[in-house]
Amino acid sequence: MTKRQENESAHSLQPMPQAHGVLVLNKPSGPTSARCLNLLKRIGQKKIGHAGTLDPLASGVLLVLLGQATKLSGHLLADGGKVYSGCIRLGQTTDTWDIEGQIVAEAPWRHIRDVQIREAIAQWCELSEQPVPPYSAAKHEGQPLYRLARKGKATPAKVKRIEISQADTLEMSLPLVRFRVSCSSGTYIRSLAHSLGMRLGCGAVLTELTREYSHPFGLDVACDMQALADDPSLLVRSLRPITEALPHWPRVHISPEQAARVRNGMALPCAKTPIVEGVPLREDGQAIMLAQGEALALVRCQAGPSGPCWAVVRGLWN
Repeated sequence: MTKRQENESAHSLQPMPQAHGVLVLNKPSGPTSARCLNLLKRIGQKKIGHAGTLDPLASGVLLVLLGQATKLSGHLLADGGKVYSGCIRLGQTTDTWDIEGQIVAEAPWRHIRDVQIREAIAQWCELSEQPVPPYSAAKHEGQPLYRLARKGKATPAKVKRIEISQADTLEMSLPLVRFRVSCSSGTYIRSLAHSLGMRLGCGAVLTELTREYSHPFGLDVACDMQALADDPSLLVRSLRPITEALPHWPRVHISPEQAARVRNGMALPCAKTPIVEGVPLREDGQAIMLAQGEALALVRCQAGPSGPCWAVVRGLWN
């Protein structure tokens, strides 16, 4: 969707009540993640956030958090693995490490064999850290690196810890290489492309990228951004409840009377070694508390004056 199309759509959009839940948006390549969120703000969604942005070049799963679901952001980012597929071009290096940047070097690639490329991509699984791209939102002394880079200032070298669980070569039509990678949240795929080029000695840039999965949602349940702009009622039909965003968290069901106590800041007793609906508690002791089937709070089992109790970590009520 172009900016002109967005502006034209804005005149016909009718505000809707604030929603509470997760919208799995299929972001197109081109607009920033912020522009995608602005579409939702125009239809009345003022309390809004996300669980990991996508670069303008990238398309695919963008988890938009609405209303009380904005309180899940840190948990989704901490727990959430991601799956990407994309395309890399060998023989070029750019200042942004993707095809949208300025070319700073070119090198021959025809001598490189297919087996070398497959081995180099498979070796991504051995990485435990990666360099942060100079054009990124990572900050130095309060300033995003991309702002320093655009001003022609030197950006400090930063590294980021990552985990790659799977890396596959899908197709090769050199100098283009298609791949799929499963990785931890916050991994820079541009950096993986750049490191591939460095390892092969010819340079490489990312030319396409699709986020296929952002825990726990995939493209199969994603709402198309243009379809949403054309029909804002899709928001209500596409919204995923808060409980679906934390599928592996134990559930604690309480009565309306207990819910009233929780809202008043009172702790509820819990078992010393709680098993919730047959599921052992997470290592951090956290669970989702539900009242009449609706998510009420994120809670933690911890020691209290009268024994173990459920303490509210984040309330999910208005």
